[in-house]
Amino acid sequence: MSATSPERYAVVSCHVERPLDDAVWPRFAALQAERPGGFAIAALLRPADEAAGEDSALWLERARDAASPGPLGHHTHWTAPDHARPSGADAATGERVLAEGHRLRELGLAPSLICGGGWYTDAGVAEACAELGYADCTPRAARPRYLGAGERWAELAGPARVRLPSGRELLAIPTTHSLGDLARCVLRPGGLPAVVHTYFHDTDLLDGRRRTLLSAALRLLARRATVTDLGALRQALGAGLPVRDWADVARS
Repeated sequence: MSATSPERYAVVSCHVERPLDDAVWPRFAALQAERPGGFAIAALLRPADEAAGEDSALWLERARDAASPGPLGHHTHWTAPDHARPSGADAATGERVLAEGHRLRELGLAPSLICGGGWYTDAGVAEACAELGYADCTPRAARPRYLGAGERWAELAGPARVRLPSGRELLAIPTTHSLGDLARCVLRPGGLPAVVHTYFHDTDLLDGRRRTLLSAALRLLARRATVTDLGALRQALGAGLPVRDWADVARS
């Protein structure tokens, strides 16, 4: 697999934001085991927030379970379990990513991916991701519709190495399609990019119609692209990836 390959590849991730919810977690675990379309779904998990009273022992048990059927990733909520984006100018976002990432490793986990909650990123976050050796899935192919004017995000159309202000490079595998985007595009000839990265939230699985749509869309996607996963894709992306400067990727 290379950046210039004419073949199309597809990967899937889930933002696991409520891993301790007994209505949500069994549905996600069942979907990971089912592998609709043959996809090994990457679990991008929000770490347990002990300050909010979350059960870190149960969280760890479920994180270990999620790491077996598919790649494991880190999903940071900057403000609270139910508040994804940062609040205020002094959010210390990069420091939070580093602290959470080191804690995950102390717990024996080995996340290789990250996606910032609410698609938030900044230079400090990107530097922290590079230090932790993550591949960053936070960049989007298009601006998230709900972001207000001046809110930070990052834009990439396809995988790239992002040259950061420090001079380090960060591998980025952008998220290209929400579930709704995928459902609208999967039947259109030529409607998909060379690397399709679709995502959904674990809470989507509470809605029977969305569960059905997800399974159907992934099965259709598997007919249009080579099925792989974020871990394998990360390893297969070669040195020929384009290099983009952080200033050309960062948006607000």
